[in-house]
Amino acid sequence: MESTDLVGYRLGEASVRSRLGKPIAMKSSLQFHGQMPLPVRVIAPSRLVALRERAGLSKAELARRIGVSTRMVFFYEQGRHTPTPQRLQRMAVALHCDLEELTGVRRGEEGLVDLRFAAGLTLDQAVELLRRAPVGRDLCLSAPRLSALEQGRPVLGRNWHDRDVVGRFPAALAKIYGVPVRMVVDAWMRSRPNESAPVRPRRQPQRSSSNSAEAAWQSLNERQRVYLGEILRDERMTETEMWMRRTHHLPVPRPAEWRKLPLALHAPAEVVGYTRLQERLRLNGVHDPGAGATVHALARRGLLVTSTDLVHHPEAGEVSRVRVEMTRRGRAAARAGLGEHAEQQPDVPLLSEWLWSIMARVAEAGPDGLDRDALSGRAPFYLGVGYKNRSAGRPSRGFIDEVPVLATDGSHVVGYRWKLTPVGLRHAVEYLDEYRRRYPQVDITCVAALADKHS
Repeated sequence: MESTDLVGYRLGEASVRSRLGKPIAMKSSLQFHGQMPLPVRVIAPSRLVALRERAGLSKAELARRIGVSTRMVFFYEQGRHTPTPQRLQRMAVALHCDLEELTGVRRGEEGLVDLRFAAGLTLDQAVELLRRAPVGRDLCLSAPRLSALEQGRPVLGRNWHDRDVVGRFPAALAKIYGVPVRMVVDAWMRSRPNESAPVRPRRQPQRSSSNSAEAAWQSLNERQRVYLGEILRDERMTETEMWMRRTHHLPVPRPAEWRKLPLALHAPAEVVGYTRLQERLRLNGVHDPGAGATVHALARRGLLVTSTDLVHHPEAGEVSRVRVEMTRRGRAAARAGLGEHAEQQPDVPLLSEWLWSIMARVAEAGPDGLDRDALSGRAPFYLGVGYKNRSAGRPSRGFIDEVPVLATDGSHVVGYRWKLTPVGLRHAVEYLDEYRRRYPQVDITCVAALADKHS
């Protein structure tokens, strides 16, 4: 057999030999619910044939590229065998296609088994990695148990009914699959639709962190406080500008780039002028030759990070530019000094306020759905089934889908409407209270109505 994933694949009547060499009859209808894992991932034979022909490869050439015999490729195309995760990945590379094209699973509809196959891991390999983590040992993880988890069957064993222990498991899966925890939780909800989402244990309130931020602010002199506060305000202004660019379908740099705020250009001010941050400091009367010392003092305390690069100025030509970026500690200190509450770190895989408002809009559209053109920007790449975020390269969450609208006589499709997917609805219901607390300004009347309807 190809792997432990394939025990029980459909071969009608099959005959295998034991270690003693004696033939043992095995029927394809045998279900190994007790000990052995069931088949979990298959490829459609017709799809494989079409992709191979599209790539212009013979069976022999495809076999050579993925490291199997020509006979095995014949079995693949007959549906009699299923490739291992590693061979499935090599097959996708050879055929110049995505795994989704081979398996027929659209982006945003992945289950737990799809994440494992995308990582190229068999059940045994995944279990071996997971048992190195404390939660894997606490759950006494085994291949049959992981298989049952992936297939939505009850998982029996110590601690599997302990929500605190199980809630730690998605993080371990995310680590070995190389994906964010929220993708694992979403896939879990698709694979096990009749269960509550695995909620990670809530962090205990860290009183010392707020005290530390306040202490960091108190340790600064008045000039340093003005600098730190103005840099925080400039960062927020830049964040708003990035949001405006996104809504107008303009390119938006990565946060790691735009959070580096221009502070100064190493050229005469009468030639290059002042940066926006310098103008803000000038209005506060603290922009003078001592600016560099103040910024370096904040950097030494771990509140800022400074960097330099070269930019072209139409008047001065190529000049050196100084940029500053707030650290998490610096942001917390500035908020504490300005009397603002600390940032809330999500205990669950929540959406941003922007994406949550999109979900609320789709829910508000009701059974008819939201017009396809009503969503602009990159929201579908983060939420829509079948989309992939090109910059991050990771599939969307699959919380909304474009549903075709048929003509009255059912003869053809007249358009598409956005609707919540089952897992999108479950996510909204599961975390409604958390979203209500976190983003009170988002109108969730329709989402709450849906939650009451499905409770």
